[in-house]
Amino acid sequence: MAPPANGDSISGHDLAATYADNIKGKIILVTGTSQGSLGEEYCLAIAKSEPKLLILAGRNAEKLQFIISAIAKANPKVATKSLNLDLESVAEVKKAAAIVNSWDDVPHIDVFCHHAAIMGTPYGTTVDGFEKQLGVNYIAPWVFTNSILPKILKSESPRIVLLSSDGHRWGPIRWHDPNFKGGENYNRWHAYGQSKTAVQLYALHLGKVLGKRAQVFSVNPGVIMTPLGANIDWAGEFGDIIRIDLELGNDEAVNGWPKYKSKEAGIATAVYASFDQDLADHTGAYLLDCQVSNPYLHTVRPWAFSEVEATRLWKWTEELTNEKFSF
Repeated sequence: MAPPANGDSISGHDLAATYADNIKGKIILVTGTSQGSLGEEYCLAIAKSEPKLLILAGRNAEKLQFIISAIAKANPKVATKSLNLDLESVAEVKKAAAIVNSWDDVPHIDVFCHHAAIMGTPYGTTVDGFEKQLGVNYIAPWVFTNSILPKILKSESPRIVLLSSDGHRWGPIRWHDPNFKGGENYNRWHAYGQSKTAVQLYALHLGKVLGKRAQVFSVNPGVIMTPLGANIDWAGEFGDIIRIDLELGNDEAVNGWPKYKSKEAGIATAVYASFDQDLADHTGAYLLDCQVSNPYLHTVRPWAFSEVEATRLWKWTEELTNEKFSF
């Protein structure tokens, strides 16, 4: 199926309807499904097409119950299951992964769509001492995804979809100072950029490692107002963001940001990545506006699609976490 011509504005609900046959009967694990989020919107869109099971992962039981109730209203035929997942602790992430792997009633996972993230937070560290945006947005998902990968690979056509951002343009991996010297030289937007660059490099490397055994994508949803940015004083921060774009010579500083999208449009590329049947030759790719990105046309920084950087990141993350995976 060709990418929709209006991929920058098509409703993810409408797109999900065109993939109804591909969604029906699937077991799908989704993170980041709190009220008002893209993860919630994604679940409500695909619930209409009767997946077999939606597994909803998050750290707040009350928020998980809200999305479970919302799905039941959207389509009472869809079964749901909740999973406690705390992305600020590697130990808790491994505990959650062990629970998933122990579920006999979940023989495989067809699609894992990771929406959970934080953005532009003040300096802080995770339980394990990682700068918080890097730890929550990349390191914890790296551990979780790799830990449940054996169950994902039991699917006949497994997909892994990881949300990144055009904010990756704000920073490469800070190989020798990922924690900003204990916060001394911290910039929340460089930190966010580093974390989203890491997500893209992870998808690139995992796609290469798995080859035809699974399809892996990183996704740019676009610029959408969601609770993700609720903690940010945009009036105070926007000048700093523009300054970074100016320093780096980014197009956004000259011609302005891309137009804002609705949440319905914001989930479309994730839906496309999860269910489109013509993406098999593009595993590892970074997707936006329901198409495979073109670094000559789109905001894709070379530090986020280098196979050398991707391999280095994998090895670096193994050292940081003292975790090793082979597939």
